[in-house]
Amino acid sequence: MNAALLPLVVAVPLIAAALAAVLPSRAARSGILIVTNVAALGFGVLLVAQTWDGAVLATNVGLWPNGIAIPFAADVFSGLMIVVTALLSIVCSWFGIAAGDDDRRYFAPLVLVLSAGVYGALSTGDLFNLFVFIEVMLLPSYALIAIYGGTKRIAAGRLYVTTNLLTSTIFLLGVGLVYGVAGTVNIAELAGAASDSPMVAAAGAVVLIALSVKAAVVPVHGWLTQTYPNTSPAVRALFSGLHTKVAIYAIYRIYAVVFDGEQRYLWIALLVTCATMLIGVFGAVGENDARSILTFHMISQIGYILLGVALFGPIGVAAGIFYLLHHMIVKASLFLSAGAVQTTYGTDSLGRVTGLAKREPLLAAAFFGAALSLGGLPPFSGFVAKLTLVQAAVTERQYVAAAVTVVVSLLTLMSMLKIWKGMFMCNFSAPAPARTGWLPAAGVTTDEAVRTRIPVKLVLPAMVLTVVTLAVGVGAQGLMVLAQQAADGLVDPRPYIEAVLG
Repeated sequence: MNAALLPLVVAVPLIAAALAAVLPSRAARSGILIVTNVAALGFGVLLVAQTWDGAVLATNVGLWPNGIAIPFAADVFSGLMIVVTALLSIVCSWFGIAAGDDDRRYFAPLVLVLSAGVYGALSTGDLFNLFVFIEVMLLPSYALIAIYGGTKRIAAGRLYVTTNLLTSTIFLLGVGLVYGVAGTVNIAELAGAASDSPMVAAAGAVVLIALSVKAAVVPVHGWLTQTYPNTSPAVRALFSGLHTKVAIYAIYRIYAVVFDGEQRYLWIALLVTCATMLIGVFGAVGENDARSILTFHMISQIGYILLGVALFGPIGVAAGIFYLLHHMIVKASLFLSAGAVQTTYGTDSLGRVTGLAKREPLLAAAFFGAALSLGGLPPFSGFVAKLTLVQAAVTERQYVAAAVTVVVSLLTLMSMLKIWKGMFMCNFSAPAPARTGWLPAAGVTTDEAVRTRIPVKLVLPAMVLTVVTLAVGVGAQGLMVLAQQAADGLVDPRPYIEAVLG
């Protein structure tokens, strides 16, 4: 693959979004949405194939010199992230189409612009353009929250917009400070600058703090628990797989290159990640909606992912990257399973809709498999992800972190069993329309609700992702090799630096 083609991963979705916005046909808009992300998936696979041996592709848009041009760079880490991002965009869009979200004309264009921003953030080599692409990702997200969600979506959207505008301002301030003290915002040109200069380290810390807010790291995580549960199921699953993960990707990249994996600051990361794991899992205890429980667990799992940074080294970073890819798939699957119930019955509150294990065996299998993976049981990918993190913590003699990882894993499994018991066990019962507002316009009765089944088209997206996590667990060695190669590129970023500056 020619490196000059890298900008197409952003340009093509933006062009497709413009085309979808003017097409009157719902089927044509949905087709463009799916086909474009399938193309991005193929593009990501080609990137992985091109870079799995440690190669790095880099180009400057417009052939301007460094410092002026917009640099694009891709290694195996970028390629893996683009592959999983495209997969989730396809599956979540599929669910949205099946649930009727595409009835509104701008669903496909908004998702395409969001995807373009994510792909750009994953492939840029410049801090300022990272800010730009994150904003490209966020702008359609504001509309997706406001248009697709429950009765509290306006309040959730207000909080989401306010938080992200404030955080983006801090991010931009940090980028400006970096430029002021280092004279550049090119990530490759900043290599090791934060480890050599306290001024650059302080400026870079502002950027990392802003990214930590966007990643919903404790103690700046509250905005996520108040917004995600109030979006539509398709949007919630899409956000869970993309938004916070872009920030996490950027934290990995910046700390590896700009801070050169500086050991002096890792104790802070250890404290924050352990607190994030514990507070996230404890926050799920008092929740009674499946989507709220899963949202708190999402925060807890972010702690697991960033533990790879706190254990900075070949083993720790590889374990963190593997966990990142695993979590993106599993969490989206769980949100889609709960979303299928919510879309059909108007609620996913535990105890309101029960007995689904016998009534909806396909949905039960999809949820149960993903739940076991999230809890870290074999043969799913979560077992390999958590085992490698524990091994990395023990290797680095961080025994407290290893113990926290195991304890939180057990508590996570207990919460998954709580959802299983409250939604899938016992005899089937459906919510009364008067209590939940389930299909009020149709004037259905409780008996009609009982006869209603969850459509297979709403179950299949979650099942696909559960099968993927099973396949990743069974064939973990292949992905672990790629994760190790990605980790090597972060621990020793010289090939990345040379490619970007070359």
